Amino acid sequence: MALLRVAALLFVGLAAVEGAAVAVNPIRKVVTMMQMMQNKVMAEGKAAEELYDKFMCYCETGKEALEKSIADAEAKIAQLETAVKESAALKLQLEAEIKEHKASRAEAEDALAQAEALRKKEAASFASESAELASNIDALTRAIAALEKGVAGGFLQTSAASVLRRLSLSMDMTSVDRQMLAAFLSQGSGTEYVPQGGEITGILKQMKDEMVADLAEAKATEEKAIADYKALVAAKKKEIEAATKAIEEKMTRVGELGVEVATMINDLEDTKEGVEEDKKFLADMDRICELKKKEWAEYQKMMAMELLALADTIKILNDDDALELFKKTLPSAASFLQVQSSAKEVRHQALAALSGARAPGAGRDARVDLLEMALRGRKMGFEKIIKMIDDLVALLAKEQLDDDEKKTWCLAELDTADDKKKALENTISDLEKAIQDEEESIATLASEIEALEDGIKALDKQVADATEQRKAEHAEFEENLAANSAAVDLLGFAKNRLNKFYNPKLYKAPPKRELSGEDRIVTSMGGTLAPTAAPGGIAGTGIGLVQAHRAGADADDAEAPPPPPEADLAYKKKGEEGTGVIAMIDLLIGDLEKEITESTVDEKDAQSDYESFMKDSAEKRALDSKAIADKEGSKAALEEELLANQEALKENQYELMDTEKYIMEVHAECDWLLEHFDLRKEARTGEVEALKKAKDVLSGADYSF
Repeated sequence: MALLRVAALLFVGLAAVEGAAVAVNPIRKVVTMMQMMQNKVMAEGKAAEELYDKFMCYCETGKEALEKSIADAEAKIAQLETAVKESAALKLQLEAEIKEHKASRAEAEDALAQAEALRKKEAASFASESAELASNIDALTRAIAALEKGVAGGFLQTSAASVLRRLSLSMDMTSVDRQMLAAFLSQGSGTEYVPQGGEITGILKQMKDEMVADLAEAKATEEKAIADYKALVAAKKKEIEAATKAIEEKMTRVGELGVEVATMINDLEDTKEGVEEDKKFLADMDRICELKKKEWAEYQKMMAMELLALADTIKILNDDDALELFKKTLPSAASFLQVQSSAKEVRHQALAALSGARAPGAGRDARVDLLEMALRGRKMGFEKIIKMIDDLVALLAKEQLDDDEKKTWCLAELDTADDKKKALENTISDLEKAIQDEEESIATLASEIEALEDGIKALDKQVADATEQRKAEHAEFEENLAANSAAVDLLGFAKNRLNKFYNPKLYKAPPKRELSGEDRIVTSMGGTLAPTAAPGGIAGTGIGLVQAHRAGADADDAEAPPPPPEADLAYKKKGEEGTGVIAMIDLLIGDLEKEITESTVDEKDAQSDYESFMKDSAEKRALDSKAIADKEGSKAALEEELLANQEALKENQYELMDTEKYIMEVHAECDWLLEHFDLRKEARTGEVEALKKAKDVLSGADYSF
C-alpha cells in the first residue's frame, strides 16, 4: 500500500487552470514530500498511541469498577431475597397470630355472654330462694313467739300456720318430729293444746336455725358468685381489649410488611436487571478491549511497514549514484512534471472526487448524480456548478440537522413511551392484585353473611320450637294446677264437713245467700223465694252429707208398747278416728299444696328460662342482623371499589394498548432512521467533503500532492 502511494505521488501533479507551467526540482520535491509523510505518519502514530493508552486505562479501571458494582449488586440481591423471605414469613406469622387473636377474642366474648346469662339465672334463683326462706323464717318466728306466749290456738288460724304445714311436709326431719308437728298443727284453738316439755318449740327453733343457716349460706354463695362473675367479666374484658389491641397493631404491621415486601421485590427485580445489563456490558467490554488490542497491533505493524518503505525510498533517491544518474537522464528540471491543467482535466478531477466519496454500502444520491452529469457536460460554466454544490452542501447540512432532531425526538419518544408502558404495566398488575383481593374479600363476606343468615334462620326455628314447647308446658301446668286446686278444695270441703261433726268450732259455715234487689222486694212483701238450685260440681250435689230421717211409729196403736230393754244408746263420737282422718286429709292437702308450690316454682323457672332465652335470642338476632348489615355495607363498598378498579383496569389496559400501538408507530417511523443513522451521516459527510473538494478543484485548488 505504501509503494502504491509513493508511485502515485511520483506520477501525479496538477498545475493551475488553463496551462500555467511550474518549474521545480523533481527529486528534491519527491524526497521532501516523503519526509513530510514520515513526520505525519509518526505524529498520527503518537496520537493513536495516546488514544490506545486511554482506552486501555478505561478497560482496566472501568472493568474493576464494573466488576465491583456487579459484586455489590449480587450481594444486595442475596440480602434482598433473604429480607423478602423473612418479611413474607413474618407476614404469614402475623396473619396466623391475628387469626388466633380473633378466635381468642370470640371465645372470650362468648364466655362473657354465657357468664352473664348464668349470672342472671343464678340471681333469679337466689331471689326466689331467699324470698321463700325469709317467708318461712318469719312464719317460724311467729310460731315460736305464739308458743312461748301460750297462744298457739290463735296462731294456728293465721296464714303463718299454713306455711308451717307446708314446711312440715317438705322439711327434712324425723318421722316422730313430723308426726308431732302435724298433730300440733291439726289442733283447734279450743283444745288449748300445750306442748309437753317445749318439744314443738324446740322443733320449730331447730327448723328456724336450719333455715337461717340455709339463708346465710345462700347469701354467701350469691356474694361469691357475684364476686366471681365480676372477676370473670374484668378478666374477659381485659382479654378482649388485649386481643383487640394486638389485632389492630398486627394488622397495621401486616400492611406495612406488605408495602415493604412489594418495595423490596421491585428493588430486587431492578437490581437483577441492572446486574444482567452490567454483565452483558462487561462481556462486550472485554471483547471490545481485545479487539482494540488486535487493532493496535495491526496499526503498529502497518505503521512500521510504511515508515520502512518511506525510509528505503528516501535512501534510494538520495544515493550519490542515483543523483548522478538523474543528472544524466534529466538535464532540464523544468521539463519534469510540467503539467498544463485544462478545463477538461479539472472536470475529470472533480468527477473523481465526487465518485470516490461514496461510503461503502450507501445508495446513490440523485443530486450528486445531477452534479456529475453537469460536470460531464460542456455547456454549463463552473460558476453554476459551484452554486449547485453550495446549495447541495447547505441542503445536506439541513438534512443532517433534521436527522439529528428526528433521532433525538425518536429516542425521547421511545424512552417516554417505554416509561409510560412500564408504569401502566405496574398499575395494571397492582389493579389485578387489588381486584383479586377484593373478589376474595367479597366472597368471604358473602359466605359470612350466608352463615349469619343461616344462623338467624336456625335461631328463629329454635325460638319457634321453644315457644311451642313453652305453650305446651304452660297448658299442662294450668291443667295440673286446676286439678290440684280442685282436689285441695274438695279435701278442704271434706275436712270442713268432718269438722262440723267432730270439731264444730273449726267448722266454717257456707256463706249466706245474698239476695238481689228483686228477692228483697219479694221477701218484704211476704212472698216466698224460689228454691235454690242444687249445686253442681262433684256428684252433682255439691259435696255434702245428706242425713236421712226415719219416720216415727203410728200413734193409733191400740196397745202400749212393751218397755224398752236396758241399753246405753248414747252416741259416742269417733274422735280419735275422725282426728286421724282429718290428719290424713291434712297430709293429702299438704302433699297437694307442695306439689302445687313445686309446679308453680318450676313453671316460674321455666318461664324465666324461656324469657331469658327469648331475650338472649333477640339480642343475638339483633347483633347478627347488625353484623349482616355491616358486612353487607362492607361488601357493597368492596363491590363498588371492585367495579371502580375493574373500570380503571380496562382504562389502563386500553391506554396500554394505545401506548404499545404508539410505540409500534414510533418504531415504524424511527427504526429505519435509527438503524441507518450512522451510515447516512457517514455518507452525507462523505458527500459534503466530496462536494467541497470538487468545489475547490473547480475553483483552482491542486490536490495532487
